[in-house]
Amino acid sequence: MSTTGVLEELEWRGLVYQRTDGVPALLAGDRISAYIGFDPTGSSLHVGSLLVIMLLVHLQRHGHRPVALVGGGTGMIGDPSGKTAERQLLTPELVAANTASIRAQLEHFLDFSGPAGARMRDNAEWLSTLNLVEFLRDTGKHFTVNYMLQKESVRSRMDAGLSFTEFSYMLLQAYDFLELHRRDGVALQLGGSDQWGNITAGIELIRRVEGAEAHGLTVPLVTSTSGTKFGKTEAGAVWLDAARTSPYAFYQFWLATEDSDVGRFLRFFTLLGHEEIRTLEAGVESAPEQRVAQRTLARDVTRRVHGEPALHAAEQVTTFFFGGLDPRELSDDAFLMLRSEAPFHEVTLDALASDGDASTFDVLKLLTASELAASNGAAKRLLEQGAVSINKQKLGAADRHLPSAGTLLSGQHIVVGKGKRDFALLRVRA
Repeated sequence: MSTTGVLEELEWRGLVYQRTDGVPALLAGDRISAYIGFDPTGSSLHVGSLLVIMLLVHLQRHGHRPVALVGGGTGMIGDPSGKTAERQLLTPELVAANTASIRAQLEHFLDFSGPAGARMRDNAEWLSTLNLVEFLRDTGKHFTVNYMLQKESVRSRMDAGLSFTEFSYMLLQAYDFLELHRRDGVALQLGGSDQWGNITAGIELIRRVEGAEAHGLTVPLVTSTSGTKFGKTEAGAVWLDAARTSPYAFYQFWLATEDSDVGRFLRFFTLLGHEEIRTLEAGVESAPEQRVAQRTLARDVTRRVHGEPALHAAEQVTTFFFGGLDPRELSDDAFLMLRSEAPFHEVTLDALASDGDASTFDVLKLLTASELAASNGAAKRLLEQGAVSINKQKLGAADRHLPSAGTLLSGQHIVVGKGKRDFALLRVRA
């Protein structure tokens, strides 16, 4: 596989913010190893991490070897870059658990086999046994305090207060670059734009200690044109972990991308070809109401992060809520997903039976069990007003009793509706 052309690809996609002068020649030559560090202070990466992950993906596609460094050692300290307050220190056990979760997420993007197979490193391997006196003698002597104070990650925290623990982070990250240069031949460090000071410190350390060249490249800070912070919603951060952000909510996040951002995000976060992206961008101009570009973006990223079955279920639930999909067409996976996206209750068959007859359901009981009506009286008024649907079939005042056999859907579910938009999901137990 040719290693040429990767820088041009990254630049076309808008993924290059800063780089050292030697990067073009470095990437145009033989296979190199490049690394990015990931902070294990949480059990999951978030969508903000995807930008730097895509750097590794593109490098690997062009024959270079990605190295994913999980900061098991530095994670017990915390990087002050971009932070306004010191982070709570973590225990080794929690860092180890978070590290394992992050590796599993990276495996959705990187191939860890073959000649350009990705490598996973944990800086706890060398930092946890580092001798303080030797570190100060061999590493600390290469950096003056004035040099460190010039870095934005340090300077921005001076007024609020910066502990010596965090102040030392730059030296530890520089030491990581040196260790990876020695162990894996890493010649390039990648990261977000806020990491530039730490990256250049590592480049300087390698030059002083090894007499070798090393390089750095950063991606831009992602913001939306509306001014909202990328990766943040009313519910909080958008995580790659399905337990923290459901595949449906993840899909919806991308589907809600503004027209002015979608072309840029297609370049950032997908591997779609240039012509396909240009065609999608043209479609935003000519037929924005169809939102083809947004659906393409949402499908591509959701499939990569959560897999095809989760994508299919997320699309079904989306069409159920907003496109009139008959709930009888929902898959088992979609029903499981719907449980977390709509009010969900489990109820016994006897609790829904009409006058003790389990062969029929009392619609008033369905409404109260689903908590769409506070009482039988309120449920009766809704039914008389024609505001009730069962499995998206609108009912009238005469439709008080329904056959249970025809009402139960896959997995013994019933979809109870009030009006056009309020739905609840019941699961009926024997």
